[in-house]
Amino acid sequence: MSFDRWRYTVPLRLRALFQKNRLDAELDEEIRSHVEERAREYHARGLSEHDARRHALREFGGITQVREQCRETRGVTMVETLIQDVRYGCRLLLRNPGFAIVASLTLALGIGANTAIFSLVHGILLRPLPYAQPERLVSVTGTYPKGAFVAMHGQLPSMDVGAYSEGHELNLTGLGEPVRLTATFVSAELFGLIGVQPELGRTFRSGEDMAGNDQFVILSHSLWERQFARDREVIGRRIDLNGTSREIVGVMGADLRFGSANAQLWIPLHNDPKDVTAHWAGDFMPIIGRLHAGAGLDQARSEVRAFQSRVRAMFPWPMPDAWNKDVSVVPLQRDMVAGVRDRLFMLLGAVGLVLLIACANTANLMLSRAAARQKELAIRGALGAGERRLARQLLTESVLLAIVGGLFGLLLATGGLSLLKWVLPPDTPRLADVHVDWRVLAFTGALAIVTGIVFGLAPALHASRTVRHPGSPRRVLGAVGWHDRLKLSGRDSGAAVPQGLGKLLVTAEVGLAALLVVAAGLLIRSFWTLSHVNPGFRADHVLTARLTPNESFCTEPERCLAFYRGVLEQVQASPGVLDTALVNTPPLGGRVAKRSFVIEKVTAQNRVAPLFWLNIVTPDYFKVMGVPLVIGRTFVPADTSGGPPVAIVTASTARRFWGDETPVGKHVRFVGEMDWHTVVGVVGDVRAYDLQNEVPGWIAGMAYVPYTPRATGEDRRVPAAMTLVVRTTLDEAATESRIRRIVSGASREVPVSEVRTMQEAISDAVATPASTAVLFGAFAALALGLGVVGIYGVLSFLVSKRTQEIGIRLALGAQRRDVLRLMIREAVKLSASGMALGLLGAFLATRLLSSQLYGISAFDPLTYAAVVGVMTLVVVLACWVPTRRATRIDPLIALRSG
Repeated sequence: MSFDRWRYTVPLRLRALFQKNRLDAELDEEIRSHVEERAREYHARGLSEHDARRHALREFGGITQVREQCRETRGVTMVETLIQDVRYGCRLLLRNPGFAIVASLTLALGIGANTAIFSLVHGILLRPLPYAQPERLVSVTGTYPKGAFVAMHGQLPSMDVGAYSEGHELNLTGLGEPVRLTATFVSAELFGLIGVQPELGRTFRSGEDMAGNDQFVILSHSLWERQFARDREVIGRRIDLNGTSREIVGVMGADLRFGSANAQLWIPLHNDPKDVTAHWAGDFMPIIGRLHAGAGLDQARSEVRAFQSRVRAMFPWPMPDAWNKDVSVVPLQRDMVAGVRDRLFMLLGAVGLVLLIACANTANLMLSRAAARQKELAIRGALGAGERRLARQLLTESVLLAIVGGLFGLLLATGGLSLLKWVLPPDTPRLADVHVDWRVLAFTGALAIVTGIVFGLAPALHASRTVRHPGSPRRVLGAVGWHDRLKLSGRDSGAAVPQGLGKLLVTAEVGLAALLVVAAGLLIRSFWTLSHVNPGFRADHVLTARLTPNESFCTEPERCLAFYRGVLEQVQASPGVLDTALVNTPPLGGRVAKRSFVIEKVTAQNRVAPLFWLNIVTPDYFKVMGVPLVIGRTFVPADTSGGPPVAIVTASTARRFWGDETPVGKHVRFVGEMDWHTVVGVVGDVRAYDLQNEVPGWIAGMAYVPYTPRATGEDRRVPAAMTLVVRTTLDEAATESRIRRIVSGASREVPVSEVRTMQEAISDAVATPASTAVLFGAFAALALGLGVVGIYGVLSFLVSKRTQEIGIRLALGAQRRDVLRLMIREAVKLSASGMALGLLGAFLATRLLSSQLYGISAFDPLTYAAVVGVMTLVVVLACWVPTRRATRIDPLIALRSG
């Protein structure tokens, strides 16, 4: 279109849109003047006024058609038609509030569930990280000790790197009652690398993570508020952390989301090359990097793999070939959420199935409603409305319903999102970033419109095709003209509704519901199996409490041992306490204490020593925890008071390293130590890491040693932090109060933290599979409920169409139970194909669930059989009410209804 034409055409179209009434009046006046002028000509020729006007109208043609043709020339017919359709659709919905409420609420359930899950997916997986240029931040998939990280600098030209180590605990003392805080150790350049600035003060400077220059600390915003009352003069102040004085150099903002959400402090890494053990065998840390301008992931991967091939030679001892074998570089955001990505996509797929079921349900409602509107549609067809025009009107009504459902769904999603956050484990990454924002609103709006088109398309096409006006060049099997439809538009108009389409939609509903119920059944069975696994200990009536003296407190081992001995004696003497003990890492506690062991006559010379999970315990630990003794003996008081070094191993460790031989009497020692520990016993396997595994895959076995000055394998040292394990008949609150009083009386600088029962530890261990099973179960129940409504609606309609047949059967002597059995059998046949398709789809799709299952197969026959039984029962219940109601009709009334 040329500019000149556009300049004149657009104002005319805008005028036609906003001055419609005046232009229509002008058009009617012009048409009337043409007709009257032609009528005067006929009247002048001798015709009467009546005949002259009749001839003029006949010659002019249909006034309505001419009026529509003239309107089309304005160029805004589609906009006008849309406005008319919306207004008409709103009036129809207001005249049928029951239908509108049922349909919109059905859609609200599906749209609301999808919006809530999409909020999770967007907040956790899709929302950019709150850092500067987050797309350039990457993660190295391997882990490295401090020595390897320091060596990495300058060997990766494509990026700058930083490291961090989470989960460290420190005592804050000197400010009243001692407080146990969670700290993250970071390299000096880390905060600059990710591009975050503190609210107060500064971040760490280059070199402030080297030994002798690292006595600094940065506070979290929450700790600054709680412990320092938002004192803005806190910068430069010194505080005691684990007996070490550190200067506060910064306070982070409240919106910082880096690493663990529990971090309260950030402390520089202590890089000391002189301490070979800590430098090369301390915490193995994740590495993050920022790509330089122009650098890509492929280049970074090549450099990291080249560095990996060189770094083994830097270690003071041989490293296993499997260490960082498949090291790579991935986007940081992807690495942060790797543990929840699959589960979130599974949940998104589940709510997608729920929405499809809701669409099928609403489509059936629309079909039934179309049956009651056949006369209206036939009249509109007789007046000249084409099938496209009618289909557009019906689609507009569907979209209006979906938009109303979307608004209700948004309200449901807002409440559902809070429920989801409560159900999901607290350690779910980026959970704090999840909320409803404009992107979620846009998703809901788009989903509502697409949903309206999806469920409204088939009913709209069918209803429009049944009202073809004469002369339509296209014919469809079963289509009838508008004059025939007017004849049929009375009480039998419903016969035009396609029973095959309704049955097809029910089949789809049943199939999708069956697929979802199978998935939920597998996850629930897996959760049930996991929650009933034998953890290897007795969890009932056992309370644990973490005691954390400063490291300096245990510089003299006898002082530390005397403190713990006094605490054990006082707690043991308390009323209601049956037994007490100490352990460095209680089962399912989230901590791993590891040391490499040399096994006599098993570990070959110059080979990598296997890594063991090291449990340091007092003699009564196995009794308190109910860990069974398999062979040999447990520890006795003499083992902690200067006797020969001893150790106990678990049954799986014994099988792995000694096979059929008895390990009792064999010897093991710590790497770097000369004293051999004699194995005196074998105890049952304990699920220490999680309920699926005794130990992580990178640990070879588990050993127990007594709590003595040589427990750690380092001369004259004992671990400072220990967990008190108490078997008691008292309630948790009373026992906790008693423990705190005893510990405070023994030392006012030792905090008591992490007080919980072992039952709570087990519950926390199954929190992730429990949340997944609960959500899938809820979606499956919702799908079943929608399926019941859909089956009930279709069967009610079909039964109403067969009322006369039922009356004839009853009049001819059929028993009501026979008719009831016949209708139920047909309903079961109707749903059987849907169940078959659903089970087949589940058989193909549930392989994706394999990584989320424990103790059962994705093709578990018991689950599939149970689903068939449940679905059959649901179908029978759904068809029972309409069929039973039909059989109670008087045969004479039923016959007259035909």
